[in-house]
Amino acid sequence: MGIFFQMWVKIHLFGQKTQKIFGQFKKLLYLCTVKSAQNIKLCTIESANQTNKAMIDASLLQYMKEQLNLTSVDFKRYLYDQMDWNKRLQCLLGGRGVGKSTMVKQHIIETPEEHSLYVSADHSYFTIHTLIELADEFVKEGGDHLYIDEIHKYDGWSREIKQIYDTHPALKVFITGSSILDLLDGEADLSRRIIMRHLHGMSFREYLKLVHKIDVPVYSLEEILAGNAQPKALPHPLPLFRQYLRDGYYPFSLEGDFQERMQNVIRQTMESDIPHYAKMSPATGRKLRQMLSIVAQNAPYKPESQALANELHISRNDVPSYLLFMEKAEMIGQLRDDTGGMRGLGKVEKVYLNNTNIQYTLVGEKAEIGNVRETFFYNQLHVTQDVISSRVSDFSVGEYTFEVGGKKKGKKQISEVPNGYVVRDEIEYAANQIIPLWAFGLMY
Repeated sequence: MGIFFQMWVKIHLFGQKTQKIFGQFKKLLYLCTVKSAQNIKLCTIESANQTNKAMIDASLLQYMKEQLNLTSVDFKRYLYDQMDWNKRLQCLLGGRGVGKSTMVKQHIIETPEEHSLYVSADHSYFTIHTLIELADEFVKEGGDHLYIDEIHKYDGWSREIKQIYDTHPALKVFITGSSILDLLDGEADLSRRIIMRHLHGMSFREYLKLVHKIDVPVYSLEEILAGNAQPKALPHPLPLFRQYLRDGYYPFSLEGDFQERMQNVIRQTMESDIPHYAKMSPATGRKLRQMLSIVAQNAPYKPESQALANELHISRNDVPSYLLFMEKAEMIGQLRDDTGGMRGLGKVEKVYLNNTNIQYTLVGEKAEIGNVRETFFYNQLHVTQDVISSRVSDFSVGEYTFEVGGKKKGKKQISEVPNGYVVRDEIEYAANQIIPLWAFGLMY
């Protein structure tokens, strides 16, 4: 009996000990399970954070979607089919309102096979992020075409674009900017890396296509001078031409409120774009707008630096620089002599407004018709030709000399000039070296 009792006591004690050990094991197992679950949860959260960090900001994607939905592909500018969209780094420059952004968005719509992202450099995203960060994230997501609009509104853009170019050799970057932007004079020299193209406002030919659905081919200068610019689709061009002179240079003419939009283009260019680029004060920007008004009232304006300086209370030495800024911003055109031409920056003989739409916006019915004609001629030809002043007439283009006037303009002034032509307004057909003014609007 004693022996059995002793054995029972040992077994009981062993059971309790075993149960205790088993309990500790269960507790340890529970703790390991919880810890493992916590680790799994933590890893999942960290993984999700990494995924979110690599994803493109939703606001940028929504912005692109909305912009593309508002873009029509029915009409494309003259430069669209001339672009090689697959270059590594390109920049499209142009004045406000000429259609740079629309052209880029049209290309994105028509190339859905590309992994593209369209952003504007003044988007709120860039208040806390950089272009470099965006490019890095976009490439991680498999992106191959990055389009950045309004690049001139991003401080230090050239340095970051250079870094993106050097860091991501497979990424195609396309930027747009104000025509005043000097891509060769930034924090980083992009001259060896970037291809630049310039988009001008609409020609008379493009206006006919967009507004009146009249399809007219492009004519060369030689074809126009030979009298061959007589499209069958345009039997009576004069009424449409007169309308174009008033509101046909900018594609937004179809959107209504044209005068209000024009005033905004002028104000933003003169008081925002130029001062921002040239690091001017707002007060100087307002003086620039005053200068534009003076040119508008006196165009074609013979540059008189001292007179302008006195009227605006600025330094005489600043006047040529201010005029050059206004020319680059496509508010004015400066006709130079043959000491350098437009590309060689010869002596400025006359200052015109850039186009007739600006002219009618600033001076209305007081616009002098002779000045309107010369402004149109210079504006349309300088897109494809080097136009300089003539010593015997109004303009020289290569071997040709042109005298611009109304329907009664005679040949006397160019009678002794080889390859001299009279350009007449208010006529429909060419004859005997007399060319209708409207025909020079069919060159692009």
